Amino acid sequence: MDILRTPEDRFSGLPDFPYEPRYADIPDGEGGTLRMAYVEHGPADGPPVLLLHGEPTWSLLYRTMMPVLTAAGLRA
Repeated sequence: MDILRTPEDRFSGLPDFPYEPRYADIPDGEGGTLRMAYVEHGPADGPPVLLLHGEPTWSLLYRTMMPVLTAAGLRA
């Protein structure tokens, strides 16, 4: 399987996106692993909300929703 990865510096300094990425390694089905990025914001004990994007979008899509959700006490 060919995997493309965007260089990290492409994501630094994005306007209105103060969220630091976190990473999870998941099995790729071929004996290797894939690195999946995610962001998490809000109270640690707040009910979680999963915002799942598709191709070709990414987490920047939710930059205006995250503050609203966390203001409501949710973890997004």
